[in-house]
Amino acid sequence: MAAAASLLLAALTLAVGIHGLARAWSLARHAARSLPFESGSLPEQHAVSRYHVRWYAVTVLFLAFDMEMIFMYPWAVVVARIGVGAVVEMFAFLLLLLVGVVYVWREGALRWT
Repeated sequence: MAAAASLLLAALTLAVGIHGLARAWSLARHAARSLPFESGSLPEQHAVSRYHVRWYAVTVLFLAFDMEMIFMYPWAVVVARIGVGAVVEMFAFLLLLLVGVVYVWREGALRWT
């Protein structure tokens, strides 16, 4: 019992010591990396700064394609078992996503000039 306790104490001391040394060494050598922004680069603006309104349309486009992929894979797995109802529901869903893509296209988010 005493051997197990001493072994546990030695392991904990070693783990805490190595963690402490690594933390002290990394903060001393790379003080900028302790900042929570852009991989150690000094931030040029505040982290809670506002985004330009043009990114709203890009976000809608991303969500449209992302939601399409999230729901199409499970649908493809069960479509043969469910039948025509699943096909009709998926086309209704894709039509709804198409409305979002048309909106983004109309707003000009697909022009990168």
